[in-house]
Amino acid sequence: MNIPSREGSKFFPNFKCSKQLIAFALTLVLSLPFAVSAQDAAADAGGADVAHGETVFKNNCAQCHAITDERVVGPGLKGATSRNDMAWLTKWVKNSQAMIASGDPYAVKIYNEYSKAQMTSFPGLSEEDIKAIFAYVDNAATAAPAEAAAGAGAAAGAPAASSGPSDLFMIVLVALVVVMLLVLGVLLVIVTILSKAVAGGEASEGDTDFMTRLGNSLKGIVADPAIRSAVIWVFALLALKATVDGAFGVGVQQGYAPKQPIAFSHKLHAGEYKIDCNYCHTGVNRGRSAHIPSANICMNCHGVIKKESPEIQKIYTSIENDQPIEWVRVHTLPDFAYFNHSQHVNVGGVECETCHGEIGSMEVIQQRSSLTMGWCIDCHRTTEVNTKDNKYYDNLVQLHASESQEALKVEDIGGLECSKCHY
Repeated sequence: MNIPSREGSKFFPNFKCSKQLIAFALTLVLSLPFAVSAQDAAADAGGADVAHGETVFKNNCAQCHAITDERVVGPGLKGATSRNDMAWLTKWVKNSQAMIASGDPYAVKIYNEYSKAQMTSFPGLSEEDIKAIFAYVDNAATAAPAEAAAGAGAAAGAPAASSGPSDLFMIVLVALVVVMLLVLGVLLVIVTILSKAVAGGEASEGDTDFMTRLGNSLKGIVADPAIRSAVIWVFALLALKATVDGAFGVGVQQGYAPKQPIAFSHKLHAGEYKIDCNYCHTGVNRGRSAHIPSANICMNCHGVIKKESPEIQKIYTSIENDQPIEWVRVHTLPDFAYFNHSQHVNVGGVECETCHGEIGSMEVIQQRSSLTMGWCIDCHRTTEVNTKDNKYYDNLVQLHASESQEALKVEDIGGLECSKCHY
């Protein structure tokens, strides 16, 4: 946060020792001890080792293990360093099957407890990497109760960062109330005049004259052919616009989020557990279609994890009946449009989120982009081609540079040609 110096008062001449400034100063002073203690805690926990351990854990372990007691594919790692020493854990991570084969009692116990699922060996991880992993796990396990206690303290009456509505909120609220009262007053006046007109005879002479003039004016407006023509044209143009907009919307399913036969959560799998899209959608780097995952891919994990879940049981039923899971397709292009996933993902380096949105935050998958022709063309007009270290583009880059000072874009290599997408 940039804190203005004393010279900054020339930008805010009326801002002199207000309560906002006092609150900011108090917040800053009160937060210093907590910041220092948090810094000391991070240093005691290993600092860089914990950060490195988090990276290694998320890249290699997060798909099968949790840092808590929760059972995922394998056991939760909380308290692992208290159950076994670091020498044992290092051997286990590097080659668990060798330890099982040697008859190590605890290794055999874990192997049998988790339905003899083979853990991937990581001989490439160094002892420092493995120590960093468990330093991160121990640090996360220690931090969780502290955060929970802090939350409980706040719930029990600890002072919150903001104990009441701000001054700006109160000003806006008062302004809205004033506007509503003014509108209410105008409506009451109109209702009074109309009620007198309906009652007849009870209205004063001034009110009667006013209503007479108002009625004559309305009749004149309705009888005017120019005004009637203008109104008809306005309605006709609005109807035409609505028709054109509806025609352009045919086949566009933006926001489409159908109910699937199994309640699969991308937020859990892709978001929390960081499972790579390629693991389930195996064709995204190799062919035109990304492929819908088959049941055996699901069983790589769910052969041992959450087998009792009703949703997981649907997978077992599908396998037992030799019937594929009838997933409902969400993203669909017209049959006359050609799209190749590998061309965009593998060659073009396009991220999945570019077209599909933040998949890792979606509980239920929905179509975020319009996927229309105009949407694709706009992308081709703005996306630059990565030509670095690719001799295929050398001559084309030289030719483009001789005619234009702008970067080489997809449209410059035929991205707007009809035959690229329509055949």
